[in-house]
Parts: sequence; C-alpha cells; structure tokens
Amino acid sequence: MPADSVVGIALLHPELLGTYGDGGNALVLAQRLRWRGVEAEVLPVHAGEPVPSSCELYVLGGGEDAPQALAAAELGDGALARAVDRGAVVFAVCAGFQILGHEFLIAEGPRPGLGLLDCTTVRRAPRRAVGELVVEPDARLGLTTLTGYENHAGLTELGPDVRPLGRVMAGAGNAGDGREGAVVGRVVGTYLHGPALARNPALADLLLSWVMGRELAPVDDGDVERLRHERLAAALGRRARLRGWRRRVAIPVTR
Repeated sequence: MPADSVVGIALLHPELLGTYGDGGNALVLAQRLRWRGVEAEVLPVHAGEPVPSSCELYVLGGGEDAPQALAAAELGDGALARAVDRGAVVFAVCAGFQILGHEFLIAEGPRPGLGLLDCTTVRRAPRRAVGELVVEPDARLGLTTLTGYENHAGLTELGPDVRPLGRVMAGAGNAGDGREGAVVGRVVGTYLHGPALARNPALADLLLSWVMGRELAPVDDGDVERLRHERLAAALGRRARLRGWRRRVAIPVTR
C-alpha cells in the first residue's frame, strides 16, 4: 500500500455491535497508524447504510441477540465478503465473531452467518463465560500472550478450514476445548474484549502490517505493557501458578 494513502477503517454497525466498547479497536488501529505518520480515517457504518467497498480494515464488535441478528441480516448483502476477496482485513469480536461464521445462535434459534470463517455457534454453555481470558497465540502469528475479558453464552466450534487464534491459558474461549478465536487469511475472530487491541497492541500491529504490506516501525508501548502485566497476573492467579507461566508471558514476579 502506498505510504501516502489514507487507510480507511470501517466500524460496522457500532449502534448494534458496540455493547462492550469494542469500537475502541477501530480507534486504536487509526491512532497506531498516525503515530507512524500514516493517515487513517475511522468510518462508522450504521444500520441501513451500505458497507463501503474501499476500506482496508473492517471492525465488528459485540452485541446482544436482537442487534446481532439485525447486523447479520444487514451484512448479508455480500459487500464484506467482496472486501475480503480483494484483500481487506477483518477483525471481529464476540457477536461479530459469531456473525462471520456459518451459523450463530440467539434466544429465538439459529441464524445464518456470513460464512467468512469456517465455524458455527449453535450451542449455549451451561454457564455463561464471564471473566478474564488469557490466550497463548498461534506461534505462526509471532505474537505475545493475549489478554482480554470474555462475556458470552454461545459455544463456537471450529471447522477444518480454520485455525484458532490461540490456546486458552485462563478462561473459557470458544467452546471450552482449549481453543480461542479463529483465523483464516486476513480475517480474525475472537472473544477478547477489552478492547482487545488496546490490551494487545502487538495484535493491532499485526493487522496493520497486513494492510501496509510491511513490518511497522516500533512505538513506545511501555505504559500498555505495564497494564498488560497487571491483567495477566490477575488472570493467572496465585503466585505459584504465575511463576509457572512467568517465562512464557514475561511477567516479573514481585517478592
């Protein structure tokens, strides 16, 4: 992508898929580009408005059953799929993640998804998954440990044509089977709230590197890393357990 281009970041249906502040992911992506001297524009796309075809990034967040079903119906016109076909990056959280699969479940029954990820959400957990979620990312992504919180009742099962974003270290993840999220090409789904990209700047930079077609110059994430360590320590529990994970997540143990 030319360095002097303006990167368009479409925030899809924030009034429907904005329950948990996931719209902050779009702001994080834009700001991290600006810090590197790249112009970026966040374009909120509301229900009833056409999805722009020219954006480089598309962001979906979490939401309740009825708004989720409405958002899925509105996005079923194929515009997002066409954007993916031309190489756009999609980052979706919770309800947005479920929408990208083949099918998802709401109180009234299953609803068709967009089929951009080979996964289905057709069961409800016996107990709602609520709390801190820690994920050891797939090694091929080159990321550090991911942190966030989850709040979902749906159980998402992955098909053979998708790989998980990572392995659950604390929390529930997709379906309690040790896997969390999904990745196919430049489409990423996850149950990490937080917003996820504010808690995990390396993940934000991975998405941006896909857009820019190159590795990005580093920025100072010292404050964010200190907060990440606090949340990781809280999620991983007692000192003995924390010591066991210390090397993997790079958290200093205080005596």
